[in-house]
Amino acid sequence: MVFKPQTFHGEPPAGEIDTTSLETRVADVLAVSEGVDATGITVAAIDSEVFLRGVVALPQEIDRAIEVALSVPGVGKVSVNLEVTNPNLG
Repeated sequence: MVFKPQTFHGEPPAGEIDTTSLETRVADVLAVSEGVDATGITVAAIDSEVFLRGVVALPQEIDRAIEVALSVPGVGKVSVNLEVTNPNLG
């Protein structure tokens, strides 16, 4: 398959175009962030809203996951459905 170069009204686009999905970018940042173990978190996105679902070990990880997700460019809102597996540890 052959792809044409990207253009905008016949001109090359200004700057780099980020083709990585918002879901992937948020998941990647969560995976390397301190203060949250993201192995049990699933990330989905609709437009600029990100949905975090799954489990975390400690209650404070929920706040950290929200903070991290909101730090990703393009995220406008974070909706959370995270369960804490060890609520007594936090």
